[in-house]
Amino acid sequence: MKTIWFHMQGYRDLPDDFAQRYESSWVTVPNRELCDPEQVHKYINWNLDELEYADDLGFDGIGTNEHHSNIYGFPMPLITAATLARRKSDAAICILGSTLATTTPVRVAEEMAWVDCMSGGRLVAGMPVGIPMDTCGVAGLPPTHVRPRWYEGMELIRQAWTRPGPFPFNGRFNKVRYVNPWPVPLQKPHPPMWLLGGGSLETYDYAAKYDLPYNYLSFQGAKIAKAQMDGFWEVIEKAGLDDNPYRAGFAQFLAVADTDSEAERLYGKHIENFFNKAWHIPPHYIMVPGYMSKKSLAAIAEKAGDVNAFAKLETSYAHAIESGSVIAGSPDTVAERLIQAAKDLRIGHLIALMQIQSMPTELTKHSTKLYAEKVMPRLRELWPDYEDRWWPTGATRNQSAATALATKEAK
Repeated sequence: MKTIWFHMQGYRDLPDDFAQRYESSWVTVPNRELCDPEQVHKYINWNLDELEYADDLGFDGIGTNEHHSNIYGFPMPLITAATLARRKSDAAICILGSTLATTTPVRVAEEMAWVDCMSGGRLVAGMPVGIPMDTCGVAGLPPTHVRPRWYEGMELIRQAWTRPGPFPFNGRFNKVRYVNPWPVPLQKPHPPMWLLGGGSLETYDYAAKYDLPYNYLSFQGAKIAKAQMDGFWEVIEKAGLDDNPYRAGFAQFLAVADTDSEAERLYGKHIENFFNKAWHIPPHYIMVPGYMSKKSLAAIAEKAGDVNAFAKLETSYAHAIESGSVIAGSPDTVAERLIQAAKDLRIGHLIALMQIQSMPTELTKHSTKLYAEKVMPRLRELWPDYEDRWWPTGATRNQSAATALATKEAK
């Protein structure tokens, strides 16, 4: 099993009464009132230091994502990736991901190819459909256009990476006379493309159709994720594909301390800050009519019991631990719960969320170091007989014998 140290790059300093004073932490959160560029300067450098620290500690991958007009995430993952790509390393650089519906796909293809070449073929190209707050709220796209734009963007990028240029592309949303990206990726035929989602059935179907890995991104923990991931594996089985756990990944908040009680003392307020401030989003921004298909909405309602559950995450530390939204405690506690979650969900890629909202950099590094030294080795023992066919060929850290052989043959 592999662990990706994943940074959302949030703004760490919010007023205590944020949830009472402001409607949302996304879309309408006032930038001039709350976002201090001097603090951003500090946080961006903390973020990069923390990602590099995780790399130095031996995490299999390091990564970040893309959000806009948002407190808990920053907008330009490929700039972060470029700063990391020049380091001498054998860790994957995981962009999870770049929102195709709001960005010119050819530019995404070109910039990702640049990072892949710069890093020596270590890029994972995550391609999310795009959450409604970014696509509909900030970018102003009609909700019914988001997924069709994504489908078309995926096809355009795939062609840009595999067809000799220049060639024309005449789509519904993208009409390009000369598709001719310079450079093309180092990895052949292209960097591994990962899907990311929150339970839409169409994304499961797309993963099966194109043999791509699916990563469930939720802040609700493995207990809620079990029903969603069972649905994914059912689609994979019906498609006649194998049950390789590296087809699947899952994002999980983690905090490691010497003891369970120490974890609460060190991390409790930061965990509560995230769920009660940074994830302060009204349901009408999340459940935008027309964004999700009827069948996906019905499936999520059936499994989760509440289609607005994603928006209802205000919580205490105790509830976050009990619900599984956060796995925190001693190395033994964290390892045992993670191993059980990995087996329940059948995941080969753990997306570890270890910088949690207001957590300062030294505390983030403390938790990260304990995980790397005392938890990660135990997780690496999972799934030793499976080849990770969706891992970058230039990222050779922690390869099973099966994956190492496949990587050697690919090169």
